[in-house]
Amino acid sequence: MDQPPAPAPQPAEAPVEQQQNSQNTGATPQIAPNGLGPMDLPQIPNPNLMDPEAMAAILPTQPFIPDPSMMAIPMPDPQMMAMPLMMANGNTPATPAQPKEISADDIALYDRQIRLWGVAAQAKIQSANVLLITMRALANEIAKNLVLAGIGSLTILDDTVVTEADLGAQFFLSGVENPIGQNRAAAAHPAIQKLNPRVQVHIDADGVKSKGPSYFAGFDVVIATDLDSDSFNLINTATRLNGRKFYGASTHGMYGFLFSDLIEHDYVIEREVGNIATQPKQETRTRSIIDVKTRKEGTKNMESVTKRELFSTWFLASDMAGLPEEYTKSKRRLKSVTPALSCLRALWEFMQAKGGQVPSNREDLKMFTQIATQKHKALGLPSETLSSEFLRSFLQNLGSEIAPVSAILGGQLAQDVINVLGQKEQPIQNMIILDGSSMESLMYPLHPEGALGALQLSLTSNEPLIPNGGAGGDVMMGVGMDGIPFDPTAMAAMPIPDGFPMGGAMIPPGISMPIIPGQIVPVLGQQPTNGTGEQLPTADASVAAGRPTGTAPPSQPSAAPNASSTQGETEPAKESST
Repeated sequence: MDQPPAPAPQPAEAPVEQQQNSQNTGATPQIAPNGLGPMDLPQIPNPNLMDPEAMAAILPTQPFIPDPSMMAIPMPDPQMMAMPLMMANGNTPATPAQPKEISADDIALYDRQIRLWGVAAQAKIQSANVLLITMRALANEIAKNLVLAGIGSLTILDDTVVTEADLGAQFFLSGVENPIGQNRAAAAHPAIQKLNPRVQVHIDADGVKSKGPSYFAGFDVVIATDLDSDSFNLINTATRLNGRKFYGASTHGMYGFLFSDLIEHDYVIEREVGNIATQPKQETRTRSIIDVKTRKEGTKNMESVTKRELFSTWFLASDMAGLPEEYTKSKRRLKSVTPALSCLRALWEFMQAKGGQVPSNREDLKMFTQIATQKHKALGLPSETLSSEFLRSFLQNLGSEIAPVSAILGGQLAQDVINVLGQKEQPIQNMIILDGSSMESLMYPLHPEGALGALQLSLTSNEPLIPNGGAGGDVMMGVGMDGIPFDPTAMAAMPIPDGFPMGGAMIPPGISMPIIPGQIVPVLGQQPTNGTGEQLPTADASVAAGRPTGTAPPSQPSAAPNASSTQGETEPAKESST
């Protein structure tokens, strides 16, 4: 009798833990509604399996995606985050090291400055890795001050060769034999290293536009000098993606500026206890007290007050932000605002329109004057302060380097970097304009108003106080972002799969979120459209029209908001002694 066929072998039953994992493979990642705490983020695909053309692309050529949840920062293509990490020496950068102990030799060498800011602050300074971009007169001053202060390492990024014009104000080139034709950073390297042999000075002769965003992850502070507005914007976007502090600065003869975006910075003020107890609270739109500790020192009652400052991006502060309320409500203070602010904003816009060129002929001068007048009016400044004499003086200074001006601005920037690393002093917030004609260097807190400003400065005392970076802990991203703490809010500009709302936050299973009627989820790199196929306006156009980003325009155009209507920011502008 024929035997019945044996049943097909059944696959071995997977362990319970493996079964649970396989069941959850297609589930939506769960994140707390407030965006805090540990989370499982979708991983970047293996870069070896991605489009080679996309992987070979460089930062400036990437399509940009306007997204309000990214705080109106032009967001590069997220595929760029899968690029391999690369430092100047070709190694993979590690996360910033913790402050190391200071040796007895270091204490003897840095004795005077340790007396000023303490051993703990000096340890943080000696552990810092700083990137300095473009080696001109201003960068010479910054490098000198940082190296003498004893930072851990300084990497100088510059692909330009020395010309005869560089020999006037760049003192690091004075002892170089036949410097013309040499790389600017390499020519200055021996003199910089000689200032302090304990500091590691590295040279990167590549161009900044050849670097992907992950390049900037290996540095604690990134300082970009003497670049155009688009380059400042791209570098600032990359530093935000990697949670790194950013400074931008330039000089134009007797005029210059300094900008800082520290994202979110905590610092401690040591002082004697006053008559009124200090409590955690919101002090201004950008500054809050988050912790107060008291102690007894002899007969004195002392307190350590931890404050937190929030910052805006270059994209917003350089053009879209108005003056703070303490200026707009006072005609006297509006008259005191230097017209150099309007002229610098006009110069940035002019250079964007002219491919990086400065005004050089009659038509250029006419165009620049028109833009400067518009910027001056948008800030709410009186027209009589922007005189033809000032415009002529500003234009005549373009393209020149004056050593004393570079020394003043470079000293201010380097001092703020030291204060930020040591976390002992209030930082610059967030723009300084140097007007050499009046010998003033004033600070202007420039932050956007309305919904855009609320998005940019979203971390307030009303929300849980969390560590720097906006997440409850370090979140690690895929192959290309290996070793980089990643802010989950940066996922807002990535493709939006099922389970993601337009804002970019992940929806826990079983929870629905409202969807804008008629709106279609955009494909990566494409402009969003509404239900009729009509393209929605960009973030810039929506902000200018005074309506939320990503929505269709109304039937009747709305009036643009008054650019000079702003809220109070920080303390009044501080004047630096020059």
